[in-house]
Amino acid sequence: MSATVKLNFIKVTKPREFVSEIHVVYREPVNAFHAEFWQEYAAVFDNIREWYGDVRAVVLSSSLPNVFCAGIDFEDLLDLKKSTSSDPARTAMVLRRYVLAFQAAMSSPERCPVPVIAAVHGVAYGLAVDLIAACDIRYAASNTRFSIKEVDVGLAPDIGTLARLRHISSNASLGAELAYTARTFSAEEAFNLGVVSRVVEGGMDEVVRESLSLAEEVARKSPVAVAGTKHLLIHARNHSVGENLEYTATWNASMLQTEDILKAVLSAKSKSQKDVNFEPIPTVIVPPALKPKL
Repeated sequence: MSATVKLNFIKVTKPREFVSEIHVVYREPVNAFHAEFWQEYAAVFDNIREWYGDVRAVVLSSSLPNVFCAGIDFEDLLDLKKSTSSDPARTAMVLRRYVLAFQAAMSSPERCPVPVIAAVHGVAYGLAVDLIAACDIRYAASNTRFSIKEVDVGLAPDIGTLARLRHISSNASLGAELAYTARTFSAEEAFNLGVVSRVVEGGMDEVVRESLSLAEEVARKSPVAVAGTKHLLIHARNHSVGENLEYTATWNASMLQTEDILKAVLSAKSKSQKDVNFEPIPTVIVPPALKPKL
């Protein structure tokens, strides 16, 4: 549980029942990601229930009032140019393993068994877009300034933005324009693009408050239904309609047997204003030898 987990770059709180808030807190004043940071980030999402108990929704936020994330740490980026080998093929093999590990870490909100809501504010450049693209829902404060910044530092985005942009946006032409030019765009333009589902007037406090309210609403639903919905949405994105329908039938052949359906239906019929007391999903205890070292 959380009492035994020492985190250096991430702060995890439970501000509402069944809701965890994951705060990005490292590297003032810009919250730049480096290797130890993103390894810890992935470990938290991959072990959210094992470490923090009955979590049914997560809000991802920054602890810095003016910056959500300003991208990758430049020192880490320059270190990638260094190699112990003079052979380009061997260097490429090492770089490929690094990029794959980095991609896997930034994909951890997608692997997280519960919905993850990104509460974005202030500066959200480069890696910030990779980071929020892997989240289920994205809210942005009206003061947010986005940029797909990678071309300005000499590389193509490679950690998730390009892979996910066409799935989370409604305007492929504008998405390409933003990726090619690295120009800054507003929260309102991100909303029009479909990258965020809501623009919240204000800054960090306001967008976090609204995101926590949404997370609380989600957390009141059946955890079986919500986890299944997330799993099936991701499956639908990666498969054809026919494949997803067949897979959903197989999935729900098991999930339709849950007692949560009866509880939810009886509550709806009684028009009760009380929340249904849904049983938590059992925690899978990961053997200590398999836990990441933090």
